Amino acid sequence: MADFFSTPLGTLVIILAQCLAVLGFVMVSLLFLVYGDRKIWAAVQMRRGPNVVGVFGLLQSVADALKYVVKEVVIPAGADRTVFMLAPMISFVLAVIAWAVIPFNDGWVLADINVAILYVFAMSSLEVYGVIMGGWASNSKYPFLGSLRSAAQMISYEVSIGLIIIGVIISTGSMNFGDIVRAQDGDWGMFNWYWLPHFPMVFLFFISCLAETNRPPFDLPEAESELVAGYQVEYSSTPFLLFMAGEYIAIFLMCALTSLLFFGGWLSPIPGLPDGVLWMVAKMAFFFFIFAMVKAITPRYRYDQLMRIGWKVFLPLSIGWVVIVAFLAKFEVLGGFWARWAMGG
Repeated sequence: MADFFSTPLGTLVIILAQCLAVLGFVMVSLLFLVYGDRKIWAAVQMRRGPNVVGVFGLLQSVADALKYVVKEVVIPAGADRTVFMLAPMISFVLAVIAWAVIPFNDGWVLADINVAILYVFAMSSLEVYGVIMGGWASNSKYPFLGSLRSAAQMISYEVSIGLIIIGVIISTGSMNFGDIVRAQDGDWGMFNWYWLPHFPMVFLFFISCLAETNRPPFDLPEAESELVAGYQVEYSSTPFLLFMAGEYIAIFLMCALTSLLFFGGWLSPIPGLPDGVLWMVAKMAFFFFIFAMVKAITPRYRYDQLMRIGWKVFLPLSIGWVVIVAFLAKFEVLGGFWARWAMGG
């Protein structure tokens, strides 16, 4: 058996098994993310939420997925059929393959590449094309307006996210997620993590993630009050399911990025406790809980307010922070608190 796995075919089998393991984790997590989102929202509004299908309603997401799969796919008469069907597939596939560079533990990663951050940026940037294609191919005004909003919104907040991450890269001296997490390791536990030296940017990063993934209060591309359901309005059945799955997978990816960049990834918050994958998953679940709470308690912004915050507030602040971190790292202020590369981290 060992000889087989050393052959090209055996290597291919190992890679496929690893890909299926990551895909399985993401898809199973997706079912519980939707369930958790609905339960949290219901609890805030003093409702019960899903509670019929399965124990405590745990199988409600499975039932909903089956419902979408078996329903008829309805394509509008004036739509571009090829592009209309291709758009949700692009959104889903790009959201999934971004997980190839996300480490869950030390060495637990499909592709341990030196430019992992650039890879994630490339995949998340391309996701906007699925939205634009879906809105345009529907041949309807509301989806088209929703797709234009989404394109402007996602591009605007990607700029802020990129500049905030540049500060982390300056501190680490690497774009590899494993190096970034290892640079946060130390004797002080959670106080060694980057949330402390990059404290102001943690909030900007989280808010930018909300806008990047079209989550409330920034869900303007699919605002039912004026756009019915935005770029998704003409979609039903499996294509709509792919759009929704891609959106939730992208949200979970942002939770993973927040954990890796600022909160130590798989590192234990308390010195002496073992590190491991459970810490990583727990942190991702916690940040999704915050995503869900924001959705439940925050009123929706107007679109002009959203764009004003992105370009007139977040962009200047993130650019200024890059300059400040570069200065603090260059001169190794506080013994290299902002320069972990200088400490051999």
